[in-house]
Amino acid sequence: MLRDNTYFDAFYAKHVSMEKDVCWQPPSTLVLAGDEVHIWLASLEQPAERVRQLLATLSPDERERAERFYFEKDRRHFVVARGILRALLGSYLQMPAPSLHFTYNPYGKPTLDLPGRSPALSFNLSHSHEMALYAFAYGREIGVDIEYMRPLAFDEYLELAKHHFSSREYATLSALPEAEHKQAFFNCWTRKEAYIKARGKGLSLPLGSFDVSLAPNEPAELLASREAPYTVTDWSLRVLTAPNEYAAALMAEGRAWRVRYWKWGEAL
Repeated sequence: MLRDNTYFDAFYAKHVSMEKDVCWQPPSTLVLAGDEVHIWLASLEQPAERVRQLLATLSPDERERAERFYFEKDRRHFVVARGILRALLGSYLQMPAPSLHFTYNPYGKPTLDLPGRSPALSFNLSHSHEMALYAFAYGREIGVDIEYMRPLAFDEYLELAKHHFSSREYATLSALPEAEHKQAFFNCWTRKEAYIKARGKGLSLPLGSFDVSLAPNEPAELLASREAPYTVTDWSLRVLTAPNEYAAALMAEGRAWRVRYWKWGEAL
C-alpha cells in the first residue's frame, strides 16, 4: 500500500518548488492511464530500517552490485534506488516486489521479464546526490534524468560543453550571460541524458549527433537529430519539477501525453 509519510513533508516543503499542476500526494490505488507518464521523486536518505526492508526485496545480482561500491553511502543509495523501483513496479503491476525479474538490452537498459503481458510497462530511473527520479508509462519508451547542479567555474562549464555537447549547443551556451551558464549547462545535460536513455542505446548514440534547447526560460525541445532525423517529431521533451539545486528532464515517445507527479513515502 502506498501511504504518505510525514518523514518527507519538511523536506519537500523546503526544497521542492510547487507548481499549480503538480500534486505530490499519491493516491491509495495507482492507475496509470495510456496517455499519462507518472513521475516519482524520492529521497535516497532513508532510515536504517527502511534500507533493510528495501534490501530484502533485491535480487542476488542486485545485492552483488551493491557490494561492489567502495563507499557505504553509495551502497546504501543503490539499495534504496533499486528497492524503491521494485516497490513502485510491484504497485503498478500488483506483484510482490521480490518476484520481479529484469532483462537488459545490449546497452544496459532494463526491461521487465513479463512474457505475454501487454501493453508493456516502460520505466526509467535516474539518481544524483541525494535524490532519485522515476518515470513510468504504458506503450511508449521513456527516459528521465536528474542532476545535482554542482557549481563550477565559468570556464569549466564551457570546457565540459565543448567535449560533450553538439557544436550548436556549445555555441548557444557560449553566447549566454555568465550568470545563466549553470542552469543552461544542466538543462542541456539532463535533456541529452533523457533522450539517450529513452532511445535505449546508451553512449553508442553520440552526444554530438543531436541538439536540444538549453537556454533558461526557453521551451524544452529536441531541435535536431543527425543520427535519425525522423525522431525529432516522434519524441517530446519536458522539463520536470525538481528540488532546488537539481535539474531534471523527461523524454517520451509521442505528443499526446501528460505528466503526473508523485512523491514516494511509504510508511514503515
